[in-house]
Amino acid sequence: MPFHRISQWTGEFFEDTSLTKIRLEIHLGPWVPLVNDPWMMTVVDTLGLHSLMIRFCQCANSLSPDMQLLKTGLFPASFTLLKTAFTFVVLDDFLLDNLECGTSVMNYYSKLRRITSSMELMRVGRQWRQLKQLKWHGFGHEKPKPKPGELALFCPTCLQPRINVNLAEKNAADPAWLYSRSLVMDGNFKAKHLFPANPTDEVALTNGLGFMVGDTWYKMHLAEAKDIANASCHKLEATGIGGCACARHGCFVLHSMVDFQKGKRFAD
Repeated sequence: MPFHRISQWTGEFFEDTSLTKIRLEIHLGPWVPLVNDPWMMTVVDTLGLHSLMIRFCQCANSLSPDMQLLKTGLFPASFTLLKTAFTFVVLDDFLLDNLECGTSVMNYYSKLRRITSSMELMRVGRQWRQLKQLKWHGFGHEKPKPKPGELALFCPTCLQPRINVNLAEKNAADPAWLYSRSLVMDGNFKAKHLFPANPTDEVALTNGLGFMVGDTWYKMHLAEAKDIANASCHKLEATGIGGCACARHGCFVLHSMVDFQKGKRFAD
């Protein structure tokens, strides 16, 4: 993709310009007739933001515009209003910066001299992370949906039937501790979460598919639990977070982490 920057000689000095100003267009597809007008899009890359003219293929058997962008290596910020797209390279770079350096969305976008809303990168970054998880765990091109906990990895050393231990070969003379797990429970009571201003805007991408318990199952448990405190007086949806981990290696157990509703009372 033409993301390099060029300079133009004005007669006295070189002035920064863009390939779009010299009528460069990107044609998607094997052959794109010039009967349709090109779309002006903002493409975010590791080298910054670029305004590019993109002409989509409109043949009878062509893909939708958003799928054409994905095949080209561009992830659209919206699948209906195509105005901004992010390259796969910049999304991988953002996830790495966020993981290793703790770089926030706004700081990373400021580094790229952002000219659009940083919320687009936040939303697309989460979608890209989910697609990566589906790919890493073998659900990239499969129709079956992942089950609870299948988008996370448990401790590779602890016993896992049908993975690293065969219980059918268990010897009766072996001690019981040889085939048992030791788990610990802990919580973070500073990880408070306020009630969202617009609950309908909260969309869970991996609800119950990783380490966190599914929202529906957990609410069913809270409805049956006794002496549940109401945290709404503090405008808090959750007063902390807790979960289980293997005692020896500290790896979290799949589908075992929940939001606390009663602070340090451990009534959940």
